[in-house]
Amino acid sequence: MRRPFGSNSDHDEDEQINLTPMLDVVFIMLIFFIVTATFIKEVGLDVNQPDDDKPKTVDPDKKSIVVRITNRDRIIIAQRDVDWRAVRANIERLHAENPEAPVIIQPHPESTTEAMIHIMDSARLAGVYNVSLATN
Repeated sequence: MRRPFGSNSDHDEDEQINLTPMLDVVFIMLIFFIVTATFIKEVGLDVNQPDDDKPKTVDPDKKSIVVRITNRDRIIIAQRDVDWRAVRANIERLHAENPEAPVIIQPHPESTTEAMIHIMDSARLAGVYNVSLATN
């Protein structure tokens, strides 16, 4: 039997949005993001933190050799500006005066890593293996 021209009651029930393909796509994207996120490896430096949180006792006779790096990569040892080439000689001299003194490097946040590595290498070449890095 034919429906009248203005009757849409049966026709409205048949016209529904099928959400199954959209849900399939969403689940496939979810699985893709979960799988790819597990394989991302972040690049960084390994940091060895101290074992205990208690400050170590410092002997007042045992002074540290403090090497500061300014924001323009100037090197300051014992409140004096030091040339890049004289860092090792200054550390050797201060280490000879006090062999137990550690070298502490205090870089400025805007200084380059090259300056810090140069000082660490110079300290190792001077025979000092107790080199620490101080942050602000």
